[in-house]
Amino acid sequence: MDPTTDKHSGQWMHALATELYPVCRSITGDGVRTTLARIAREIPLVMHEVPSGTRVFDWTIPDEWNVRDAWIKDSSGRKVVDFNEHNLHIVGYSTPVSQHMTLAELQPHLHSLPDQPDLIPYRTSYYQENWGFCLKHRDRIRLEPGTYEVLIDSSKQPGSLTLAECVLPGSTRDEVIISAHICHPSLANDNLAGICVAAAMARHLSSQPRRFTYRFLFVPGTIGSIAWLAQNPQRLKQIRHGLVLTCAGDAGRITYKQTWFGDAPIDLAMRHVLSTSGDDFRTTPFHPYGYDERQYGSPGLRLAVGALMRSPHGTFAEYHTSADNLDFIHAESMQDTLEKALQAFAILEANQTYVNCQPYGEPCLGKRGIYRSDGGHRGGMFDELAMLWTLNLSDGGHDLLAIAQRSGMSFRKILDAANRLMAAGLLQPTESARHPSSSRDDQPPEACERLNASMAR
Repeated sequence: MDPTTDKHSGQWMHALATELYPVCRSITGDGVRTTLARIAREIPLVMHEVPSGTRVFDWTIPDEWNVRDAWIKDSSGRKVVDFNEHNLHIVGYSTPVSQHMTLAELQPHLHSLPDQPDLIPYRTSYYQENWGFCLKHRDRIRLEPGTYEVLIDSSKQPGSLTLAECVLPGSTRDEVIISAHICHPSLANDNLAGICVAAAMARHLSSQPRRFTYRFLFVPGTIGSIAWLAQNPQRLKQIRHGLVLTCAGDAGRITYKQTWFGDAPIDLAMRHVLSTSGDDFRTTPFHPYGYDERQYGSPGLRLAVGALMRSPHGTFAEYHTSADNLDFIHAESMQDTLEKALQAFAILEANQTYVNCQPYGEPCLGKRGIYRSDGGHRGGMFDELAMLWTLNLSDGGHDLLAIAQRSGMSFRKILDAANRLMAAGLLQPTESARHPSSSRDDQPPEACERLNASMAR
């Protein structure tokens, strides 16, 4: 199924999530590679392996971890916890274990949720030598005193951290990055939904004319984005906009977390899309906790990368538990997340700064055939008010997005007005809007057509 077919993209994303859900992912290991290999069947991915021990800023790439089997057997030989039943049963990065122990000795290595007794929690120990199991609290309190056999067939040894990029070149070297973390095991919303939305977005954008170069990053959380940033210093100055995609599939209202700046173009574009959507939404300011937007917005980088999600992390009861399953994510929610992100990018693609070629007084629109001769107001896409706002604010210091914000009108209407005024010889793009590095001149009518198609979805 082709995710660029709008009415099917939600189902396509949910089907991809269903296929990837059983894979045990962590910050390193074969589960990540299996996941990326599957995504590479849909979009062109370039894999990168960063060896264990590599210094990346203040961090060091850890040893690679893989797990083959893990279980706990009671004195009768019955498995009371089994990794093969659910991969959340193992604490991520658990060291190997093969021994018998009493229940009292085992208890410090068990994790459960007394307030959610029917759910398995998600726990990790990436950077501290430890081992453990997670289980439902109702099963934990049923464990009887006695001897238990414990097996964790895992390895933690020098290897590498795997990350991947999908790069869609545009007509300029200016870049948009879309980042999704790939380090969680069977958690559907956090973050399989984000991975699948990113894949569908790449498939869609690959078939579109692009001014920007789009770089999709599939990286383990925190350490993965830090590794990419540390190894790509030459690219950072080209990044103009960015989004982290996470928690993208639950039924909650859509949420946008702003960049560190709070008023970067991606902030303005996302707020415009959400405020004109007619849907309930929420925006939150940047704060240095959450997902990889905090790495991209750190003091030495200050990249304009926001985060798009449904319910924020930690605000839904299913967060980091076995209840974050395939029933918790919805094709319609992923479709909506995808469409709103694409609409924001369409605005950024079409956004320009213009100068009014007749800045002394209001130009005569009537003689150019773009104003009603009877003086009445004509509604519709090219109404006079949109043209008047565009003419008045096209002083080289306001781009179309700023004009839409100031006027309270939709970006689509302001863009259409600008194109009409351009055709009448009343507007010219500023030199900065021409993007001298481009291999071709941007053509506003084409940009308008792309935006209209996106906004009509």
